[in-house]
Amino acid sequence: MTRALLYLSLSLSLVVLLLLSCGIHECEGQDLEALPPAAESCSGVFISYDFLTRRKEFPRVKNATAQSWAFNATATVLNTGKDVVKAWKLFIGFQHDEILVSASGGHLLDATDFPASVTMENNHLLGRLDHWNLTWEWTRGEFIYNMKGAFTRDMDYSGCIYGEAGQYYKDMDFSKVINCQKNPVVSDLPTEKYNDTEIGKIPHCCKNGTLLPTLMDPTKSKSVFQMQVFKIPPDLNKTAIYPPEKWKIMGILNPDYKCGSPIRVEPAQFPEPRGLEASVIAIASWQIVCNITKSTKRSTRCCVSFSAYYNESIIPCNTCACGCDNTKHCNPNSPALLLPPEALLVPFENRTLKTVAWAKLKHFNVPTKLPCADNCGVSINWHVASDFKDGWSARITLFNWQPRSFENWFTALQFKKASLGYEKVYSFNGTFLPRLNHTIFLQGLQGANFLIGEDNATNPKVPGKQQSVISFTKKHTPGIKISKGDGFPSRVLFNGEECSIPTRFPVESANQRNVDLAHELLLVLVLAFTMSQILY
Repeated sequence: MTRALLYLSLSLSLVVLLLLSCGIHECEGQDLEALPPAAESCSGVFISYDFLTRRKEFPRVKNATAQSWAFNATATVLNTGKDVVKAWKLFIGFQHDEILVSASGGHLLDATDFPASVTMENNHLLGRLDHWNLTWEWTRGEFIYNMKGAFTRDMDYSGCIYGEAGQYYKDMDFSKVINCQKNPVVSDLPTEKYNDTEIGKIPHCCKNGTLLPTLMDPTKSKSVFQMQVFKIPPDLNKTAIYPPEKWKIMGILNPDYKCGSPIRVEPAQFPEPRGLEASVIAIASWQIVCNITKSTKRSTRCCVSFSAYYNESIIPCNTCACGCDNTKHCNPNSPALLLPPEALLVPFENRTLKTVAWAKLKHFNVPTKLPCADNCGVSINWHVASDFKDGWSARITLFNWQPRSFENWFTALQFKKASLGYEKVYSFNGTFLPRLNHTIFLQGLQGANFLIGEDNATNPKVPGKQQSVISFTKKHTPGIKISKGDGFPSRVLFNGEECSIPTRFPVESANQRNVDLAHELLLVLVLAFTMSQILY
């Protein structure tokens, strides 16, 4: 399991408010029997708080400091000015951990709702997410009233109406609630919603679900959204805040992540929303760490094929590399058949005739029940193109067999011996990462960073394709033997997902010798011909 790849920081800030709501026809200009003396000289808004009654609650105890009490009080807001006060709110602070149960004639915001901010940060050089979906499990009956910077996949409030929330919030208009599911699924907003004042306008939001490595673009390695969450009894105390459990995040053709339990951390700080040089400190913060889990056999989403200039056949992706759902007409345990070069350009369902004909031509064994397909959405071909005295070269080709395009794609290569010889990639951007297992990191050039989807309008279908030649030197890798397998990667990743690679290498055939030997043979022939001309 790779360590510390993706951080989810759940930061909660609490606004303690008591919102009393009454229509102007009830509050403005009504006759009072007698005004308090202090109100006579008030020319604005006069507020009074009157304690009425109290009683002992059960259990009754002898220790007076441990005895619980219930009390009733009246809060009055009186407009003694000449202007109408609209959408006013009244704050009342208490000293002894009192719990407000109800406020007749008003709506209690004291501890029933709170704003929450969720921050996702990608801190791994090779991890990423595309079109992420985030989910968790509420454990105390909470529900999401509204959200900015993201949206829930289901706008479902039926769980509130028929549940405990509906019994407690009897006057709430639940049609305005965006989600009452115990396990909501949240997705990022598209980029065009960033300036939407109703659901956007959140820093680091609205990237269409893209979380890139900092190596590619630090500005796209962080995502944030905010939501207003309501609670239900018995969690009405303002300090009764519990983080959701069972967090899970996933993307499209990305690694699988396993998230741990929330861990309480230092309260997060946020910029003051009005632009002041101040920080807003959260009431409480939790951190959830999600790690990449290594793909098990046949559970990956991409695969690699190997080929070389010294062998005519291509070693294809492994059988069922990305899983096999239907094995009725194929053998999931049979090794993949070697391919002719042109077969790489057509979908698997169109390769059968070419593959069988090639096997018969080369006298390869053809099983009665043919191997199943690799079933991968993306495949990568690594082709050793040349091998000479001071260096060698390879060609990498990426195939996209699904309709969805990949923006800002990347692939990462690791070798057992060859990485230190990396010189240059010609049609991509390349970066050598010596501190990360000598990884060679490749990504598209600016303006050519799309790996387009498969064209379904043709027959056979045509995959999206990107290709480049890579050159290596042997100066820093003495003793490297390209034709013995040293020129093939031991690990390949596409968009953070580790791809399935073949367990064998192309074998050098007797009539296709190493480029070094061919060059020496040509030199001997030229010298012999020259010498024979001189002798005659």
